[in-house]
Amino acid sequence: MSSKDAPPPLPEPLLVPVADSHTHLDMQSGTVEEALTKAAAVGVTTVVQVGCDIKGSQWAAETAAAHENVHAAVALHPNEAPRIVLGDPGGGGSRQGAREAGGDAALDDALAEIDRLAALPYVRAVGETGLDFFRTGPEGMAAQERSFRAHIEMAKRHGKALVIHDREAHADVLRVLDEEGAPERTVFHCYSGDADMARICAAKGYFMSFAGNMTFKNAQPLRDALAVAPLELVLVETDAPFLTPAPYRGRPNAPYLIPVTVRAMAAVRGIAEEELCEAIAVNTARAFDY
Repeated sequence: MSSKDAPPPLPEPLLVPVADSHTHLDMQSGTVEEALTKAAAVGVTTVVQVGCDIKGSQWAAETAAAHENVHAAVALHPNEAPRIVLGDPGGGGSRQGAREAGGDAALDDALAEIDRLAALPYVRAVGETGLDFFRTGPEGMAAQERSFRAHIEMAKRHGKALVIHDREAHADVLRVLDEEGAPERTVFHCYSGDADMARICAAKGYFMSFAGNMTFKNAQPLRDALAVAPLELVLVETDAPFLTPAPYRGRPNAPYLIPVTVRAMAAVRGIAEEELCEAIAVNTARAFDY
């Protein structure tokens, strides 16, 4: 195994335990038990396991049912809806007309299964849902928005948190939330906006969850956003196996690396690590109602 593929070393443990508000254990190497043990050893005692499609959401629910310190979020990822409706990863192409009729019914069926899972007690959130204009072309936007609106309705009806995936779609995500009426607890996962958007989210009471990319050299807008976000609305996540924080960027991410991001966040805020951890622990429990 090259050093680039090797898991980063365990960081110094946090003195105050926190939660990883967004991870994908099913995409990481090793067992769930190994991941949780490693995370707990450095003070990451709770994780939110997030599904991105039917299979992943079912797995998230089963894993949360089996582990007291795992909570599930279930959804069709924004890029999943166009795939279902159009049968095309890019959300477009000549097959659109041929696939749409059957695709709409298939999307209804998929949403019905997410709805069933969302009712389960150990499923704490509906997400990740939202809009992603980076990977989906114009032809897929209607399917994305339809799916997003359905997830918002689901979250409100079941009294669950809503976990937002927002990639290159800030204005439209905020517009749909305004039009539908956001759930009481709404989390912007892997917050990707700037300081101005953070002020909008703060005014609306939306939680902002920061990931390892806030440590990247070119991520000053994220650090500016973190600096102005109210402390009571700040969460931390890995989005593992993605977005491994510096200096381990490019290597596999996992919940045990949360302390690296937490310490970078505390430096941006100019507060003690323990103060940030205490706020994050309270905020995550409030956001996901556990």
